[in-house]
This record gives sequence, structure tokens and C-alpha cells, in this order.
Amino acid sequence: MTARLLYVMDPMCSWCWGFAPVASALIAQAGQAGVETHLVAGGLRNGSSPLDASTRRYILEHWQAVNEATGQPFQLEGAMPEGFVYDTEPACRALVTARSLDPQAVWPLLGLIQQAFYQHGEDVTLAPKLVELAEQAGFDRARFSAAFTSPEQRGATAADITWVQDLGIAGFPTLLAERNGQLALLTNGYQPLEALEPLLGRWLERAAYA
Repeated sequence: MTARLLYVMDPMCSWCWGFAPVASALIAQAGQAGVETHLVAGGLRNGSSPLDASTRRYILEHWQAVNEATGQPFQLEGAMPEGFVYDTEPACRALVTARSLDPQAVWPLLGLIQQAFYQHGEDVTLAPKLVELAEQAGFDRARFSAAFTSPEQRGATAADITWVQDLGIAGFPTLLAERNGQLALLTNGYQPLEALEPLLGRWLERAAYA
């Protein structure tokens, strides 16, 4: 029997930042049962032009709603300054790269990217910033940088995004439970821990006896 959780998310998705404490608790819960969690990069936005003022205002209102619903902190003042291109592919690729080099270290890097973007107003679409954060997460700077810019990791990121699209997943965060190749949906969208912890617990019990 093989079992794992699949956490489908985007590091620049505000609801995924809101979900971060819940995700951490569920990943720990699964880990205690011997079930690992595999991160899948969702690819929220492919930006090619700077945000206009109305789109920026809409996004910041969304951030405020996430803050009110989840309590996760956001720095709104100065966020996404003029000229900012909201392209999540580089941050997704950083996580896919981390996953290929050290699957366990992907989680601290995820936290650092989310904190940098949402709490500190840093531009995590830039390769130097992502390499800096990867080094903080424990990766060798030169090795990570070389992998991050490689065609292999670009292709692996595109494959993640295509898999998510082919599965019809339209929103993040999404948490799937996989047992013997069969997928079960635990959540599509934010839910609090008290709603998901018993749901995951029941699935883990069934998985243990499958």
C-alpha cells in the first residue's frame, strides 16, 4: 500500500498563505502516521505586464479578506509597488527545484517565500531573491541557482501546472489524499483546522488498514 498527501498550492496565492498554519498541522498529522506530503506547484498567475491600479486595489482587498478570515499577517502598505509584475512561475519553480534537491527542505523554503512576499513586501518573482531565500532554507547557493535556471526545472514546473490543470483544479489551496494511485479530495479552498483534522484522521485510519 502506498499513501501520500498532495498539497496543491502556489506560494503567491493569498489563501495559501492564510492556510499555511493549517497545512503545517495537517502535514505533521500525516507525518506522524508515516504518510509524507508531496508539494505540487499550481501556477496561479502568469504575468507579463505590470499590475494596473485597479487590479492592485482588488488584490489588496482580497488580502484584507484573507487576513480577517484567517488571522495571517499581511503588509499592505507598499505591497506590489508600481511596475510589479505578478508572475508566480518563478516562485513555483523555486519550490519545484527545492523538491528535486531535498524534498524535506521545500517546506522551510515555502514559508520563507510566503513571509517575504506577504509580511515583508519583497519581490519574490526575482531570481536573486529566490536564491537568497533558498540559501536561508539551507540549500547550497550555487547548486540551487544552477538547478533553478535549468531547462529541467522549467520543464518540471510546467509539468506540475499542466497536471493541476488537467485534473480540473481551479482553486488553491487544494489538499488531496492519494492511496494506491486513487485520489480523494480533502479540501479545495481554505478550511480551518478543526474541519480538516478529523477528516484527515479518518482517511489515515482507513489507509493504515488498506
